[in-house]
Formats: sequence, C-alpha cells, structure tokens
Amino acid sequence: MRNTALTALLSASVAAAAFTASTQAFAYGAGDIYTRVGVAKVAPKSDNGDILSGADVHVDDDSGFAFTLGYRFHDKLGLELLAAQPFEHDLQVDGVADGSTEHLPPTLTLQYYPLGGTDARVQPYIGAGVNYTHFSDEEIDVANTSLELDDSWGAAGQLGVDVLIDEHWAMNAAAWYIDIDADAKVGGADAGTVEIDPVVVMGGISYRF
Repeated sequence: MRNTALTALLSASVAAAAFTASTQAFAYGAGDIYTRVGVAKVAPKSDNGDILSGADVHVDDDSGFAFTLGYRFHDKLGLELLAAQPFEHDLQVDGVADGSTEHLPPTLTLQYYPLGGTDARVQPYIGAGVNYTHFSDEEIDVANTSLELDDSWGAAGQLGVDVLIDEHWAMNAAAWYIDIDADAKVGGADAGTVEIDPVVVMGGISYRF
C-alpha cells in the first residue's frame, strides 16, 4: 500500500514535468497563500521495534481529516505546515497486551516547485522539513499499568502535485514520510522505543487566496 501510493504520486510528478504549457494562464508562483484540505491516511511501517526487552510492537493505520497552510515566497519555493485532527492508532505488544494512542503530527516543509512561475496546469513539488509529534491518551489493557509515549522530533520528506482547475482551485495529492520515534514507559519504567515512521498519504482540494 505504501509503495503503491508513493509510486503513483511519483509517476504523476514525472508526467507533470513534461507538461509545461496550458491553454490558459493561472499565475502560479510568488506571493500565493494557499490551503489544502482532504483526507489523510497515516500508515506506520510494518515493524515498529520492540519494548519490554524484546516484545515486538505493531501500530495500526488510521485515517482522518487533514489540512495544510502554505506561502510561496518565490516562484519555485514555499513553506507549508501540515496539521490534522488527532489520529488514533491501535497497537499490539506481542505476547503482552494490546493498547492505543492518539497523536498530532504538525509538519513544516520547505517546498520546491520545478514548474513554478510557468503556465503549467499540473504543478508537482517536493519538500523536506521537520515534524513534531505529540502523543496523548495512551492506553494499555493491563490492569493498574500505564503506557506513556514521549513526544517526538524528526525529519520529514514530501512529494505532491496540484492539478489546477481555475485561478483559485486545484486538485491535490501528496505524501509525506515522517521519522517518528517515541520513547515508551510502561508502568512508569523505561520500556524501549516505538518506531512509527509512517507514510502519510493525502488527497483533496487546494485553494489559493
């Protein structure tokens, strides 16, 4: 699923690079303020490390509403902040217990638009930046035992494409790879690190002000 989504986005971006003109100009570049709104799926990697001296951890996918806010300070460069409603993930600690957690993953990226400043109606972009993930409502189904996950800072990479509809609206697809590693405590004692490292895939619409 993760590879399929990334391959599709990459293919769209490569195709867009060959599409450098359109029948109508939509000034797409410096000074644009925009938001992208849609549904995002957070898909953690398949192996999420181990805690409690060797118990494998598995973190399930989740989907929810997400949006971005961005500014283009140059035809080909911009900044974008990803935000979302809290994502809730069920998790399993093999041979020990099941649990769950919620997290918010705001992510700031510096973006490069290779066709920015041109009349192309298909506008691919790539980005790199930093993620901060806040965990909350951690639970584990062991009586009188708590689960705590420390907040995480990590690197993020992004790949996306806008397909312009008119001067303001566009269709959007984007994907982020985010490095999320959270130190865990079980019953107040250090238990190891949970490596979530998800791919976030989002589809929706974009509006430029």
